[in-house]
Amino acid sequence: MATNTASKGPVWDWAAGHGPVTGALSATTGALAVATTGAAVGMPPAWTLAIGTAGAIGHTVTSWRERLAARTIGMRAASWLVGAGWTTWAMASGPLSWAALGSLATFGVGIGAAARSTLLHEEARELETMAAAQRQVAEELSAERRAIAVEWVDRIQRVCGITVRVLAVEQWPTGTGFSIDAELPPGGTTYDRIAKESPRLSADARLPHGCTATAAQGVDQGRVIIEVTTVNVLAEERTYPTDYGPLSLHSGVPWGLRTNADEVRAYLREQCALVVGPTGSGKTNMVHTILAGFARTTDILTWVIDLNAGSAGLPWVRPALGTDGGFVDGVRPGVDWLAASHEEAMAMLDAAVRVAKHRKMAYQDLLSQANTDLLPISDRIPQIMIVIDEGAEILAAADKPSRELAAKILEVVRIARAMGVRTVLTALGATGTVLGNLMIRREAKVRVALTGGETEGMDLAKQFPGSRGLRVDQAPYKGAGFMGTPESPAGLFKSWRILPNQIRDIIAATSDRHPELDATSAKAAGDVYARRWEPGRTAWMRDGLPSTARVEEPPSAPGRTGGLNLSALRNDLPSRAESDEDELARQFRAQIDAQFGTAPEPGTARTDAEQPPTTGGLNLSALRNEDNAARKAALALLLAAGPDGTGASAIARALADEHGTTRQTVVGWLKAWADDGTAVRVGTGTKARYVHRRHAPQPPTDS
Repeated sequence: MATNTASKGPVWDWAAGHGPVTGALSATTGALAVATTGAAVGMPPAWTLAIGTAGAIGHTVTSWRERLAARTIGMRAASWLVGAGWTTWAMASGPLSWAALGSLATFGVGIGAAARSTLLHEEARELETMAAAQRQVAEELSAERRAIAVEWVDRIQRVCGITVRVLAVEQWPTGTGFSIDAELPPGGTTYDRIAKESPRLSADARLPHGCTATAAQGVDQGRVIIEVTTVNVLAEERTYPTDYGPLSLHSGVPWGLRTNADEVRAYLREQCALVVGPTGSGKTNMVHTILAGFARTTDILTWVIDLNAGSAGLPWVRPALGTDGGFVDGVRPGVDWLAASHEEAMAMLDAAVRVAKHRKMAYQDLLSQANTDLLPISDRIPQIMIVIDEGAEILAAADKPSRELAAKILEVVRIARAMGVRTVLTALGATGTVLGNLMIRREAKVRVALTGGETEGMDLAKQFPGSRGLRVDQAPYKGAGFMGTPESPAGLFKSWRILPNQIRDIIAATSDRHPELDATSAKAAGDVYARRWEPGRTAWMRDGLPSTARVEEPPSAPGRTGGLNLSALRNDLPSRAESDEDELARQFRAQIDAQFGTAPEPGTARTDAEQPPTTGGLNLSALRNEDNAARKAALALLLAAGPDGTGASAIARALADEHGTTRQTVVGWLKAWADDGTAVRVGTGTKARYVHRRHAPQPPTDS
């Protein structure tokens, strides 16, 4: 087999410019070629001299425009003139004589040497020009910094009564302020002397509203860093960044911007978080910002508890849910589990406790190999972040369901740090009631206070103990407030504004990024976790989806005060879609109505003898003494619940195995019992529960 052995020679770059050697070679060979050709054809020698003179003039003009040195201009003009003179002489006396060739070689060497010398001179001249410009900029900056240093030394002396020595002044790249590194005077003076005078320093400097002069610890205890904001960035609305790239728990999750436009990140591997914000301060938006950051990570699973109809987590679930309860085109929700009731929240927290305890036993070998007592969190063993909206209020509530939830939340906070289960709690105010729990104060080291200009219930000294000079009126804008972490002292920050369309975009962009709960933890979480997205458990999340049509219950006929009206379900409405459970319930009720006639036709009247009793318990006369075991069992559960009452979901779960009762059926019973006085409805929305009339509080009577 023959092998191609093409010879390899030097590679020429024909686009490159001439250097000293190639330039001299090009000039001499060109002059020789012109002289030889001109002598052969009888060209007048004066032509070459005229061409050389024109070339010298042209290069002189262009070199002057390029602001080249006089040495370079002279060398280029001399090269043209000398070359033209030799060519003219060679054409007259013969270019191929030894005298002509020798003088041409001498001419080439001279051009090369001169070109090299002028090139080095031009490079040195250019470097000197750049250095001079840099020195000028440095002198201007130094003058500005010196002016700032002198001004603030005088100001600190005037306001704080101490004399500092400024070591450095750094202008922020964003142009919104600067930092001063100063040395404190001897005698045990600490940075607190300056930190507590932050409002007075800001006023003395005539800073704009929303700008502050804050002091923090320096590199050692004898130094202080004073950060001065000169541009109010808190008033501007900053939308959430459109870069939805992957994040990690270990690299921190960005929650907003400092006044110098730097991102402030929350490191939650070992820390819990507490977010406080009154109504209208942007707390809900901040929760969505937190959930957005968690959704972008590759090693965090987010569980959300919101007893206010699940409103905090629903925007992160609904875009992924179809009307049949499955996920749309394989899209996964932005959160891994959502609880909107006390029962579901308790199931979630119980699962979290089981996961934490089981991880302690199951991953002993992994902890030993990693030589650590902190579970190595990764995309294979993700951390569980439980976001509890208004969770601090749950801790302070006095009702029994909230007390049970509070105890379970504190258990998660207490036992699950090392095993990668942490919480983010929100609250409406930074009060002693909210911050009175020692466990929360000790574990929730990442703290946020969104003020919105609200002063009531915003005790910043309680939320950020040890921080000086924090005032609510420094951040009167929605989404603005203070944030402190173990890595960054408490200071002003601005939360991003996140819009609903961005939530949908983030869900789509991060769907394939969410980790799966490791098999060991999933086994410990149990069946309640595995079935969290079953259609029966997510039916309430799908209420109101555009393609879902629901059969509404007709209003009760005028004058009716008791009994369950099943005759309204007789008319089949083909134009309305029904779920499987609704269809079964409709058929069941239609059969009962057809057999026993539990309700009259609309427009018919009953005699007084036919009227059902309005007191004395449940009216079962419509069933003609037939034994409705499921309904009796449901009533027994309602009675056994006592003064705390119960809800439709709890009753349906209790009856599901034995009677196959659906939640919709129980809802109908509870409404009927509330109408005829058997039960009393307490609360609204997802917090509603029913109490048997025997245990219901009696209204006060007039004496």
